[in-house]
Amino acid sequence: MLQILKKSDDLIIVIHEIYGINQHIKNFCDLLSKQDFDVICPNLLEREQSFDYSEEEIAYLNFMENVGFSDAVHKIKKLLLSVKNDYQKIYMIGFSVGATVAWLCSEEECLDGVVGYYGSRIRNYKQIVPLCPTILFFPQEEPSFSVDGLISNLAKKNIEIHKFLGQHGFSDPYSTKFNEQSAQIAFNEMLNFLKTH
Repeated sequence: MLQILKKSDDLIIVIHEIYGINQHIKNFCDLLSKQDFDVICPNLLEREQSFDYSEEEIAYLNFMENVGFSDAVHKIKKLLLSVKNDYQKIYMIGFSVGATVAWLCSEEECLDGVVGYYGSRIRNYKQIVPLCPTILFFPQEEPSFSVDGLISNLAKKNIEIHKFLGQHGFSDPYSTKFNEQSAQIAFNEMLNFLKTH
């Protein structure tokens, strides 16, 4: 587990993607802590070494077979219960599978906001209605489904949705899919969202 604690009243739980707590996630947590949040990123993979981007298929299989969404959600909800009385506000930010996990936790009453970066599997859980303000970032291009179709399905109360130039992973500077402009705009939207809620 990665923790950066500054005795803040506000906590952000970051949920990593299939690769684990890699350099992108560490840097992102660091950036959040510089905004005066406490940050916790649980290691859902329970392995020290994160997967390399070249191991995408292995990392995906590992997540689906050894972690899975229900186990990941269970771990995150357990963490939420253990910290909910220590903070005035608790937010959740997830990337890819982590965004789907955050989406699945958005019905928890102790959450003050959810941010999801390219949570493509949210399409399997469209019935969820978040209890807290939620902002979702999708890329224009997703090979496995229609982004616009999903967005029109999710146009519900409490959900703000943005679509960015680029592909899945546009916000990760270590990925070949990195889109600097989209990453910066998304980061600023996220900070505005956190400050507003």
